[in-house]
Amino acid sequence: MRFWIVAAAAAASVAGLVGTSFVSPLAVAVVTAILCAVAAVGWPHLLGVPARKSQSTAIGLSAIAATAAAAFTPGPGFMVWFPGAVALGVSAVFLIQLLRGTGQSHRLESTLGASSGVFAVALGSGWAAADRLPVNAAGTSMMLVTGISVLAALAGLLPRWPDRVAAPLGLVLAAAAGWVGALLLPGVPVLPAVLVGLVSGAVLVSSRRLLASREAPLNAAAALSAGITPVLAIGALVYFLDTLLLS
Repeated sequence: MRFWIVAAAAAASVAGLVGTSFVSPLAVAVVTAILCAVAAVGWPHLLGVPARKSQSTAIGLSAIAATAAAAFTPGPGFMVWFPGAVALGVSAVFLIQLLRGTGQSHRLESTLGASSGVFAVALGSGWAAADRLPVNAAGTSMMLVTGISVLAALAGLLPRWPDRVAAPLGLVLAAAAGWVGALLLPGVPVLPAVLVGLVSGAVLVSSRRLLASREAPLNAAAALSAGITPVLAIGALVYFLDTLLLS
């Protein structure tokens, strides 16, 4: 299953996103776009569907467009163009299937799987949007707390323990990391930090469960996408939670 590659990809992704938040919002957007491209390439491999190059292109371009919009759209609605980017990506997926013609293999699976990939990968634009929020514009404390929570959850999920042990452990570690981060870092409220940690842990716990139920082996591209995509998905959740709780 190459869980080590999956975990390393997830850890490197969140480290890159949080690290570049100390540089500039544009740097976060660039790293997000790169991660979206890598995740898009591996997504069809993860699902085992045909027409991989064309579907990866549709997924990647829509996610990069959403990220660019989040990076340059005037506030406060940094993700206002997210639905449009996803709609264009899904439309492109359907067009690809139409061009493949009738009778092709796995058309339904390809359509549904690639459409879900468009949405999941494009959620990464939330990282670019979150770094532009006032809570992160003056510093990167909330971004740092989020990164610590993700890494704490990964530490609890990496051992090959059964889900009944790993799942609650990952959630508890992520929430505890948010709480400790709020205590140590100035300007970070405890409740939002704990909630962000808990939500981040829930995304990773769910992703681990989906991977554990998979029987087919993962190649390198699929493993990278499996590690990067959940981290990207956390981005939009962080953005909306920060907007709701800290604005």
